[in-house]
Amino acid sequence: MASDEVRAVLRTDYAGSGLGEEQLAATPFQQISRWVEEARARQEEQGDVPEPDALSVATVDEDGPDVRTVLMRFLDPRGPGFVTNLQSTKGRQLAGNPRIAASLTWPSMFRAVRFRGTAELVDRAEVETYFQQRPWGSRVSAWASDQSQPAGGREQLEATYAEYAARFPDHGRPEDVPVPEHWGAVRVRADQVEFWAGRINRLHDRLVLARVGDGDLDDAASWAVTRLQP
Repeated sequence: MASDEVRAVLRTDYAGSGLGEEQLAATPFQQISRWVEEARARQEEQGDVPEPDALSVATVDEDGPDVRTVLMRFLDPRGPGFVTNLQSTKGRQLAGNPRIAASLTWPSMFRAVRFRGTAELVDRAEVETYFQQRPWGSRVSAWASDQSQPAGGREQLEATYAEYAARFPDHGRPEDVPVPEHWGAVRVRADQVEFWAGRINRLHDRLVLARVGDGDLDDAASWAVTRLQP
């Protein structure tokens, strides 16, 4: 590229519907649920939200911040949650420092929800209930993958999977594959939730709900709203 050549920049005007204070649901949980359901419905109808439950999760360790995308598998007034190998990198990072940030982002809808708070382990009974609902192959993978550890190659992964598939054959029953001890789930107990809605001319809406009480995400009295500059 010539030194005087300017690379073209792709620009998109965020023609979203925005989010005014008068449109905000009574509680953070109600607003989160509304947007999640609308994202799921849009995927079914238009197909441009390919993974509505994709959740970016940020942790921190002695080397600094670390981020990855997982799938939100739990959502209730206690907060969003995801499943993981508890001995994985993120599992070890959260064991050392439970502070966590996460976000749901739907670019085609010009919307995002940001969470900041503390990670908590999901009760084992809830983990087992969810695990039994996973497809058989996904349950086997939970045993076969030593998540975040170096792999000797694709063939090694496939061979290990085959070993556990033989150990836990598919008979079509939830109990065919037990829950590994190292496998669990993490919930984000939020202290702050931000609703971001893209608007034209970059005058986006940013409504932040900060914790002012001990209630959950569905307790209106525990949250105060502030509008931030875009």
